[in-house]
Amino acid sequence: MSVRAGTVAAMSALHRLRPVWAGAPAAGGTPVQLGLDEIGTPLADVTFVVVDLETTGGTPADCAITEIGAVKVRGGQVLGEFQTLVDPGGPVPPFIQVLTGITTAMLIGAPPIEEVLPAFLEFAHGAVLVAHNAPFDVGFLRAAAARTGHAWPGPRVVDTVRLARRVVTRDEAPNHKLSTLAALFHAEVTPTHRALDDARATVDVLHALLGRLGPLGVTHLEDLASATDPVPQEVRRKRTLADHLPDAPGVYLFRGPGQEVLYVGTSTTSLRTRVRSYFTSSEKRGRIREMVRIAERVDPVVCATPLEARVRELRLIAEHSPRYNRRSRFPERMPWLRLTSEPYPRLSVVREVRDEPGATYLGPFGAQRSAQLALEALHETFEIRQCTRRLPLVATPAASSCALAGMGRCGAPCVGGQDQDAYTSVVERVRAAMAGDPAPVVAAHAERIETLVAQQRYEEAATVRDRLGAFLRGAARVQRVGPLAALPELVAARRADDGGWEIVLVRHGRLAATARVDRSTDPRPAIETLRATAEHVAAPVPPMAAAHPEEADLVLDWLERPGVRIVEVSGGTWALPVRTALGDVDPAAAIAAHTERVRGQVARVLHVVPRDAPEQPVPRTA
Repeated sequence: MSVRAGTVAAMSALHRLRPVWAGAPAAGGTPVQLGLDEIGTPLADVTFVVVDLETTGGTPADCAITEIGAVKVRGGQVLGEFQTLVDPGGPVPPFIQVLTGITTAMLIGAPPIEEVLPAFLEFAHGAVLVAHNAPFDVGFLRAAAARTGHAWPGPRVVDTVRLARRVVTRDEAPNHKLSTLAALFHAEVTPTHRALDDARATVDVLHALLGRLGPLGVTHLEDLASATDPVPQEVRRKRTLADHLPDAPGVYLFRGPGQEVLYVGTSTTSLRTRVRSYFTSSEKRGRIREMVRIAERVDPVVCATPLEARVRELRLIAEHSPRYNRRSRFPERMPWLRLTSEPYPRLSVVREVRDEPGATYLGPFGAQRSAQLALEALHETFEIRQCTRRLPLVATPAASSCALAGMGRCGAPCVGGQDQDAYTSVVERVRAAMAGDPAPVVAAHAERIETLVAQQRYEEAATVRDRLGAFLRGAARVQRVGPLAALPELVAARRADDGGWEIVLVRHGRLAATARVDRSTDPRPAIETLRATAEHVAAPVPPMAAAHPEEADLVLDWLERPGVRIVEVSGGTWALPVRTALGDVDPAAAIAAHTERVRGQVARVLHVVPRDAPEQPVPRTA
């Protein structure tokens, strides 16, 4: 039967009669007759709407759309364009005005999103949405639909960033930003951070990427769904490694040809289900795909509770240092900030906490850079000496002062410009900020940010913000962990979902034992058994916990969950001062609490993300 596909009617008839034969026979040797619905929709027949947005910031929760630009294409032909400015309901931050050229004055009289969104949804109806860094644009559109009461149609979405990562190597381009790809593919339109120009440039990038994907077998719309995360056969074949694993919480260890530990992971529900996910398209991390290709077996460690599973994961990572685990491999290398104990104390970054009477510690920090930023925050706030040598109680006649003394930022005890009592007063204020109230540090940085923002020196203001954030996170960690680390023993219990009890015994911040009892069992005998059989834990050097720093964080997170009951505290008390850094871990919140006037000015520095900066948003950590 001969059928021409030149018209929609002919295509519909062809679809109903299913006359297409596959090119290869089935396993039994008989040719298989397939319909077009089984082959898929050729990319040449797909209508794409390539969209780009300009916004007042980086997150739809507290920012708004200022411009929408879109181009409708099919088969390489432009079918229509959509462009409009949008009234965001407030001023455009200066940084965004510089980046996009869209000013607050330009948006006066522009339609609000309530009027623009229905028109755009009609323009894009039935099409596949395409965007560069699609989670950003689609996230704003979805949030706008929710705010205006419009149903989000849930279209298929294609992200040109993800496609580019598949076919554009680092040898060709240093990154996958739109401007870089447009230059690489000689796009007719240069991206300008205006919505329609960027959408037009993305059209050229999309066509170039589809041209490269064609030889790889991506010729139909359905192929795009797996184009960015195909599962190689050698990975699929290893899914049997999960067959013997239990359906219980615990830790799993991938082992290589020499039985070495390649990777350690955890599951709080089912080991079997979690490990199976490594052999499917849901696993998108390139290094983990590489690990799976090498792995020859998976060893399970069943745990009584989800908390035990998370803790054992950390301990096994620290023990084996698997090359495919990126975090928590070397807890002993985590730096601390120390206020020394000497006649004229100073601040320094160290790798260990020593039993040094009079010294004060802050941390530990996840990286040397974070510890250095916290040190700079204290130097910025207090006139404590920054020289690194140990000073004698009485200055020597040959001593000379540094430039900071001439600038009025140091009392110069090195040359006798400040006696020990006066210098001790400064040191005690530093110690109080490290161990208790961070308000002086917050106030000094808030004022500095206010000055820099008024001068439009946003990058310097962001650096000041980062210093404050590093200090607050380090102070919050030590103030939170210290009281628990000092406790010889703490017993707590929490109701499980099935009505039983999860019981946890902690010694000096370390999980010493855990158990689970069912709802029909009295937990008190189990608690006594745990106390008798739990791991012996020696007291650490304060303010350290006798455990991996992240283990202490996990234990505290569990203890602070709703429904946890403290059964017994032995050998001390567990309490915190009223004013600590724990409530000010977020520098934006700390500054906002310091002064409402500063809050509005620093919002640009604290929250705005450049539109074309990172290809994916960087997660914030506390």
